[in-house]
Amino acid sequence: MRRRTTPTLLTPHPGEAARLLGISTTEVQSDRISTAIRLATHFNACVALKGAGTVLARPDGTWRINTTGNPGLATGGTGDVLSGMAGALLAQGWEAWSALCAAVSLHGAAADVLVCEGVGPVGLTASELLVPARRLLNNLIAESAERRQGH
Repeated sequence: MRRRTTPTLLTPHPGEAARLLGISTTEVQSDRISTAIRLATHFNACVALKGAGTVLARPDGTWRINTTGNPGLATGGTGDVLSGMAGALLAQGWEAWSALCAAVSLHGAAADVLVCEGVGPVGLTASELLVPARRLLNNLIAESAERRQGH
């Protein structure tokens, strides 16, 4: 697995991480940071170990914890939205780590926006994440452009 040379992203939830490593979900949850690093190293991939405080890890051992998001993201299909967002950024030429970090942050922030608007966390659906995520990304792009122009 370490011979992989193309950018690779993994976005497992704890149960999937346990199966990938041949350990129990309890072991994954008892040390999420080490588990994420172990996955990243073993698969030579950038990893987002999903859950409350998604742990992001690189094969070199670098890690961070994402603070956006809420329990609405435990809904079926939201992980597919996250993977799609990360893959779209990767396909646009983003470096793997940046693509994954941005996607995880935007994904969680979109869920947070929905909760602030009274949508969820209970009953939040995966497809509802798309509009606020698009709005947030476009706002970030506009703010970045303004900073570059000195406004």
